[in-house]
Amino acid sequence: MNGDNFTACEQLVSPAYVRQGSQGRRTHELLIRQLLDTGKCPESGWDESTIELFLHELSIMDSNNFLGNCGVGEREGRVASGLVARRHYRLIHGIGRSGDISAVQPKAAGSSLLNKLTNSVVLNIIKLAGVRAVASCFVVPMATGMSLTLCFLTLRHKRPKAKFIIWPRIDQKSCFKSMITAGFEPVVIENVLEGDELRTDLKTVEAKIQELGPENILCIHSTTSCFAPRVPDRLEELASMCAKYDIPHIVNNAYGVQSSKCMHLIQQGARVGRIDAFVQSLDKNFMVPVGGAIIAGFNESFIQEISKMYPGRASASPSLDVLITLLSQGANGYKQLLKERKDMYVYLANELRKLSEVYNEKLLDTPHNPISLAVSLKNLDEQSSTAVTQLGSMLFTRQVSGARVVPLGSVQIVNGYTFKGFMSHTNTYSCAYLNAASAIGMKKQDVDSFIKRLDKCLKTFQKEIQTGSGIENSSQNADLVGELSGNLEDVLHIEPAKDNLST
Repeated sequence: MNGDNFTACEQLVSPAYVRQGSQGRRTHELLIRQLLDTGKCPESGWDESTIELFLHELSIMDSNNFLGNCGVGEREGRVASGLVARRHYRLIHGIGRSGDISAVQPKAAGSSLLNKLTNSVVLNIIKLAGVRAVASCFVVPMATGMSLTLCFLTLRHKRPKAKFIIWPRIDQKSCFKSMITAGFEPVVIENVLEGDELRTDLKTVEAKIQELGPENILCIHSTTSCFAPRVPDRLEELASMCAKYDIPHIVNNAYGVQSSKCMHLIQQGARVGRIDAFVQSLDKNFMVPVGGAIIAGFNESFIQEISKMYPGRASASPSLDVLITLLSQGANGYKQLLKERKDMYVYLANELRKLSEVYNEKLLDTPHNPISLAVSLKNLDEQSSTAVTQLGSMLFTRQVSGARVVPLGSVQIVNGYTFKGFMSHTNTYSCAYLNAASAIGMKKQDVDSFIKRLDKCLKTFQKEIQTGSGIENSSQNADLVGELSGNLEDVLHIEPAKDNLST
């Protein structure tokens, strides 16, 4: 209510009480005013009533919520279901216009303001997370793979002769498909083994640049966040190489915002060389539903070019989700989550190290990977050709999600390209292994439950091996998985998973 309405209220309720209520509302409005003035994530999180008040104020600025609005066009924000309208806080028009996802819509001032504020708040968080030199970013309602494709398509107009993308290998399908979908030919650079770590082969990258010719290369497509024993690419060296040969550089930073080390690599790469854009997932870094990403970079005009490449308007849901989340947490809350994630990484590493030693395995030494860990399964693999994949099935059936078992010798064909040793990021790795990650939002109880269930699975395998009963027979294994799966699965008659290898 405005001042006149509060004055009118004093005719019905004691003026002292009305003034008190007015001051209460004023507190909410001051928080909103500060957000509008600074465009930064508030230091302390907002309560839900302030967030809902703010979203309501935005929604009534859109034409579909005007009292007496008469819409005669084909897209007037009409929604058949009230439940759907409430789910979106009646912000129905989406973001952007047909020619630019960042453009303001004349009949949707509230949705446009939401879009601008979200991009500004997210930019502030990226700086707080470690990339202080970032100049611009925008939220796009696509996951990381399609967002990378959008970046490659934007570069096509700048480098019409180019048809190759140099890509240090990482065995994850969406980033590989992003290049194929954009119409380019990936040049896969195998990683080199240094100790237990798989690292960027810089000599081969440079040799390929010279062989193909810089003008024929669209960009180098590097990666920060990845599954151990693969570690982040040598971004500083690659960025310097891109500057030397005048080749664009796109970084897949899928879940790297939560890692100060990954963000430092991007900051340093931009300082010493060239990084044109870096792309990160909303769900992996901010704990919101899947379906959004952030495209960021150090040249504002280039980021604007990418936003203009997006065809048509876009869903506002990812922007709405991440804005609500960051307003709820505040900058301090998000920084606390980052700290807790680091603490959980150390705790998870220690617990995995202790458990691996019990079973004569080892935690692979991958100090350059700040999120993912890997434990060898060498002895398990030597005892049975199926034991490693059986372990993945057992963990999945015991409601352990996210863990990956990587056997030796897997072959996968992706869009006509054959990858040997798929999921291990190299044709031949020294041993089979198990992956686990310390990602944002993980709690101590998650680690404890995982270690307990993994221990029970390995103990059962060890018992089978010692008694000589074996685990090759599929019916025996089905019984084994059923035994480990617990009473809930027995009641529900859940079938044991065959493997846990899908990407």
